[in-house]
Amino acid sequence: NVGDNVGDCAGMAADVFETYAVSLIGALLLGTLNTSIEGAQAAALTLPFLLGGIAIIGSILGVLWVNFRRAGAARVLMEGVFVASLFSALVYWPACTWIVPEGGLEMKSDTYSGLDLFGCALVGIVMTFAIVLITNYYTATQYRPVNKIAKASQTGHATNIIAGLGVGNMATGLPVALICAAIWISHSLAGLYGISIAVMAMLALAGIIVSLDAFGPITDNAGGIAVMGDLPAIVRERTDALDAVGNTMKAVTKGYAIASAGVAALVLFGSYFLELEDHIKQTVTFSLKDPEVIIGMFIGGLLPFIFTALSMDAVGRAAGAVVAEVRRQISERPGIMEGKDEPEYARCVDIVTKSALREMIIPALLPVVVVFVVSAIPALSYKALGGVLVG
Repeated sequence: NVGDNVGDCAGMAADVFETYAVSLIGALLLGTLNTSIEGAQAAALTLPFLLGGIAIIGSILGVLWVNFRRAGAARVLMEGVFVASLFSALVYWPACTWIVPEGGLEMKSDTYSGLDLFGCALVGIVMTFAIVLITNYYTATQYRPVNKIAKASQTGHATNIIAGLGVGNMATGLPVALICAAIWISHSLAGLYGISIAVMAMLALAGIIVSLDAFGPITDNAGGIAVMGDLPAIVRERTDALDAVGNTMKAVTKGYAIASAGVAALVLFGSYFLELEDHIKQTVTFSLKDPEVIIGMFIGGLLPFIFTALSMDAVGRAAGAVVAEVRRQISERPGIMEGKDEPEYARCVDIVTKSALREMIIPALLPVVVVFVVSAIPALSYKALGGVLVG
């Protein structure tokens, strides 16, 4: 259960925070580089923070709304997300019209009204809630996809894996279509800055989403306590039911994190594009006819696979060390298997913790080092680095 606490609470919170920070910086850069008018620039820089502050209040209200005495766990948790989203959407309208100057937000490409920016923020909120609903449909026990996998399990492990892969691959369709629609609508309303506002509105709801993610480890820990405390079977049945909902909530938050990171990458590329133009004082184009861009895209597309390989190797080494430690304890103290001796849990936790910190140094440095390496190659220019970001 320690792994659940680390991975699904601390890990997901860190992941969402990283995307939040990147998107915020991208939005601030886009707001700064897109206009030189003092009032418009101040509004463009303030709006992302204002959206985040409003959504924090909405997330608090959503958490307070959750009451398991009123309905089932899954429904009540979804209601909490809806309340947070609804409050944010209602308050965003006056906030956007108040922060935007009377003549509109003047930028290099066009002038955007408060209504345009509110539309972008609304797109982000709708995308968040839609991603939550779609992920819930594909992972909750009461809907067809999970029941289809369960039915396939009746004929063996192979059909279970095939059905699971089929459902998992099909589950990517609607979210990708939704992301494409959100990018197109927000760009039509307010250009690249509009996309950054949509992403900020989406990530501003991170509070309620991370709370959903924490529900899973809490219920899982409760089940572990029930087993270790030798509590009645009815207790374990109840914790198992809650754990099933918790697994769905964990999937929901992962879908949210992946979708927001995908759109945030576009904001990051847009800010790189504009800052590059501002730095070299000339128009920049990234064309697929340029081999540098293609090379960069291949390098960028390769990074997730290398990162995954390094991470899996690290997990394998850590798991091997834990297995060796467990075998050592059992061989030296046979009473552990009979319940007479207490295992040294702290020793295993210590091995895993130290391995996690040590083994992730190289994977964490990988994306940083690649940027410097690509930049240092004389034959490649800023176009290759832009391709890395896209890839």
